[in-house]
Amino acid sequence: MKLKSFNFKIVNSTNDLAIRIIQSTNYKSGIVTAEKQKKGRGQYGKKWTSHKGNLFVSVFFPINEIKLSLKELTQVNCLLVKKLLSAFYKGKIFIKYPNDLLINKKKISGILQETLSKSGKTFIIVGIGINLIKSPNIKNYPTTNFFDILNIKITSNNAALRIKKIYEKFIPKFPKFNVKNIDKI
Repeated sequence: MKLKSFNFKIVNSTNDLAIRIIQSTNYKSGIVTAEKQKKGRGQYGKKWTSHKGNLFVSVFFPINEIKLSLKELTQVNCLLVKKLLSAFYKGKIFIKYPNDLLINKKKISGILQETLSKSGKTFIIVGIGINLIKSPNIKNYPTTNFFDILNIKITSNNAALRIKKIYEKFIPKFPKFNVKNIDKI
């Protein structure tokens, strides 16, 4: 499956833009990327700090044929993002329930899932933020980034292309996927 790419310099939120694309076009799936978000958000409406150079993407696709609960979808999406992180970092990556990924007990990535119905189809929007070059300051929540950990600069274009390929390969497997096979991601 090929995801249609929508690339922007500055947006309010990649998830908001993905929702608008679903509502106003006939695209069934895609990936929205931005160099910067002005109003990025996390779970429960929390602000997502969007430093330029970090990764901000939203992947969207229909989930009518998928027999997983939203909680199980969150697990799978965390594992798909972990797969991306593992391409750069060979150490331990921990998933902090429900949707944060940590390295050395510090947040490096977060996921925001939302659903939307249109014309009898239900879509999932998976917003993914990864600290590639700069960490936000979050009170009482340590953060990190790949540049500090690895001392190499991973570009957002490189990371976005990799996450696109991971999702393009996995989305066709979703309808038959069983969480009992979660270790096979």
